[in-house]
Amino acid sequence: MSTTMDAPGDLDERERAAVEALLRSMADDEFVLAERYIEWQVESPTLESDLAIANIAQDEYGHARLWYDLLEDFGSSEEELIWEAEPSEFRHATLVELPFAEGDWADAVLRGYLFDVHESHLLEALADSRYPRIADRVEKIRREESYHLEHGRSWLEHLADDAPGREQVQAALDRLFPYALTLFEPMAEENDIVDLGLRDASVDDLREGWLDEVVPYLDSLGLRVPVDDGEVLVDPPAHRGRDGDHTEHWPALFEEFTFTYHDLDYAEAPHLMEDPDDVE
Repeated sequence: MSTTMDAPGDLDERERAAVEALLRSMADDEFVLAERYIEWQVESPTLESDLAIANIAQDEYGHARLWYDLLEDFGSSEEELIWEAEPSEFRHATLVELPFAEGDWADAVLRGYLFDVHESHLLEALADSRYPRIADRVEKIRREESYHLEHGRSWLEHLADDAPGREQVQAALDRLFPYALTLFEPMAEENDIVDLGLRDASVDDLREGWLDEVVPYLDSLGLRVPVDDGEVLVDPPAHRGRDGDHTEHWPALFEEFTFTYHDLDYAEAPHLMEDPDDVE
């Protein structure tokens, strides 16, 4: 087996399917989470947090663009991947599509923390990917994600510092934790993704590393995490996303972000970002 995989046009059918599946899940996670984050602009508790959540949403759109751009190597346009796709084509974990509990800043903060810890472990597992186009983009995302994690931890510690705030975070944790497990739902191509060296950890490995970080940290804040001696005490929800099966909340969100493109008949979709290959 060679050190790196071939150029996109030279991949065999198995390699191409594995690369596309991995990229699609990562791009969709980032894009849909960003769509939810922008609901908090001018709604978060302080001006500083308004600016922070806007910047984080912008970062997530940028990360999505990095991964969608690699999918374009296989012949799809951004329009086809996002604005003209069917809702069932999206492969994001259902954690990121859930609507926020109304006015519940703890939901936004905790959801971001749970996702960002997952992403930090995922990026580590992608750093030596045998597909060079993936490995080349990891470091840029890592730098920005370190800020996201710092933001999430700072707010969680602030919110959990008194009993009312801790109860609010606990309610968000009870609601979100089962859905956070959908981040680690294997796709049909999972074995090939690992065997081909696209990612050097399985989703089970990523889940274990995530639990090892998340559980003691949340426990240190006085929160009750449904894990005992390493055993998770709740099951993931019925709708998990990686297979295209989403919650009842997904169609409305999908319609909202595709409204302008479809109903106003724009000649060209609004691109998320500049082409990453054109940016020095």
